[in-house]
Amino acid sequence: MAYVVTENCIKCKFTDCVEVCPVDCFHEGANFLAIDPDECIDCALCVPECPAEAIFAEDDVPDGQRKFIVLNATLAKVWPVIAVRREPLADADQWNGTPDKLDQLVH
Repeated sequence: MAYVVTENCIKCKFTDCVEVCPVDCFHEGANFLAIDPDECIDCALCVPECPAEAIFAEDDVPDGQRKFIVLNATLAKVWPVIAVRREPLADADQWNGTPDKLDQLVH
């Protein structure tokens, strides 16, 4: 069971989570992070570090967010690994908690 980054990460992209990951399973897009399920070791260290509360164990992903399980796996194959913390997007605080922003995801 891997961990999954869900919708609330879109347009926030806080990277506190990548700093604690012992296996570098996070991948970075323009405005979202994805977890590679094949690399994730299910340590859960990233969950409490996410200011957007956007990371869930695969079995605990909310029903309306289940599409992010496949999306993380797909995007992790094409996006580069991110292993160091970076500044969040400039308007991250404005977008944090905004619902229905899947259409804002930059692939």
